[in-house]
Amino acid sequence: MTDNIAAGPHTDGYLGDPAVRAEWDERYTERQQLWSGRPNGALVAEVAGLTPGRVLDVGCGEGADAVWLARGGWDVTALEVSGVALERAAGHARDAGVAIHWVHAALTEAALPPASFDLVSAQYPALLRTPDAASERALLAAVAPGGVLLLVHHAGMDTRHADDGGFDPADYVWPSMVADLLDDDWEIEVDEQRPRVAPDGGAGAHHTDDLVLRVRRLR
Repeated sequence: MTDNIAAGPHTDGYLGDPAVRAEWDERYTERQQLWSGRPNGALVAEVAGLTPGRVLDVGCGEGADAVWLARGGWDVTALEVSGVALERAAGHARDAGVAIHWVHAALTEAALPPASFDLVSAQYPALLRTPDAASERALLAAVAPGGVLLLVHHAGMDTRHADDGGFDPADYVWPSMVADLLDDDWEIEVDEQRPRVAPDGGAGAHHTDDLVLRVRRLR
């Protein structure tokens, strides 16, 4: 599993906040399977017209999107903070007979090659908001000229108030925040709310609508 371009001083190669890693490892450990095991509907729809190339799967979870993309001819780099999730994803990739490049890191710490991915896919990512918009800028920086960033999130989540479980939408990055950073180097191809095509089962299946932002880097 450790074909890892984010090697660093940590003994296992992980780059990022250990507390965030521990939080997600705990979530995955609590359930034998957290997600449905099928690719996200918005990804399937938006990738249909794209020519396969290099893709970065941000927050790959248990690997359903990454495996689906690899089967479709994409050269996949899949990034995830949870080592538990990555182990499961790697197992699914082996079962499917596809090669995927795994990166055990937070997006902002991963030292990814800049402007080198034909597609950057972030499906419902839990990216923490910072004053310098580090996550938003990292998403955009990874896209190659002519490439696409596809960011999908749950509609309505961004306007909720903090709940008793400690979730505060103000702590996270939403598609509108990425759109606000775009300049003349970018073209917005899709920016809309639409009914979610949700796989049966898995966490998050109760959400009914998606926010879909698809932008193309012109230069």
